[in-house]
Amino acid sequence: MFNNKSILITGGTGSFGKRYTKTILERFQPKKIIIFSRDELKQFEMQQVFNAPCMRYFIGDVRDRYRLEEAMEGVDYVIHAAALKQVPAAEYNPMECIKTNINGAENVIRAAIKNNVSKIIALSTDKAANPINLYGATKLASDKLFVAANNIAGNKPTRFAVVRYGNVVGSRGSVVPFFQKLIDEKATELPITHENMTRFMITLQQGVDFVLKNFERMHGGEIFVPKIPSMNMVEVAKAMAPDLPIKIVGIRPGEKMHETMCPADDSHLTLEFNDHFVICPTIQFSYQSDFTVNKIGEKGVPVEMGFEYQSGSNPQWLSTEGFLDMAKECVD
Repeated sequence: MFNNKSILITGGTGSFGKRYTKTILERFQPKKIIIFSRDELKQFEMQQVFNAPCMRYFIGDVRDRYRLEEAMEGVDYVIHAAALKQVPAAEYNPMECIKTNINGAENVIRAAIKNNVSKIIALSTDKAANPINLYGATKLASDKLFVAANNIAGNKPTRFAVVRYGNVVGSRGSVVPFFQKLIDEKATELPITHENMTRFMITLQQGVDFVLKNFERMHGGEIFVPKIPSMNMVEVAKAMAPDLPIKIVGIRPGEKMHETMCPADDSHLTLEFNDHFVICPTIQFSYQSDFTVNKIGEKGVPVEMGFEYQSGSNPQWLSTEGFLDMAKECVD
């Protein structure tokens, strides 16, 4: 699907962008991979690793619509991974988070439609479902923008979808490298916000593979949610440092006890497939799509009314051994 195609990744120097680039180069023969981001140092460092002839590096910010329009000229597929993601930083700097996560999303949409990009997938987060912090609220707004963009495109062929998943084990800023740093520094305890807190867990490669597959699956307008395991955060700490005591430090501002990816309020829109869920759009499009059958022929069935896919009630749980296998996958 990606052979001889041009692919642009916003926020492409991040954990996801680098792994996505590595995967595309290993599996396909793309015409171009365009890394669009605002940090010249990260681009320079990435260029030392990914320097194939098809690679292009564009300095730019998703807040700048005109730069996006230039970068997307001739592009076939876009992965929108750029975002401000730190929950506390968003609470203290709300307007900056809105400018990047909401206004930036609109700019990506407008630039893609103007350049007749074929397909766009935006990366979302479990925090966008029933959000209680600003980061989650901005990502919910972004999700709504990308779903509605399928109507904004009108008669143009451009189609938009969203991928939503949970904690990426081992990614920068996540709990695994944080705990590992404390362990390496000979900490005498590991901090846990609450003894009952749970999170969905996914590896970086699993996230990349899920996005790749959904480019094939998508009609346009779907929110794709993978079926992934949950884990209690105390068990995460015990798996990494069995001999270290746990210190309960309290739930931080904007933090949930459990995360949700398919809210109960969306159960009438949710379809269950073999290894994932699809939340169908709430609005009608100018084109008709049967979301129960995706573009590669997989069939989904409606979930029961009131169904909720939540980390605390998830039937799939990660064992200590399974978690340690996941944690071996480090960020490139």
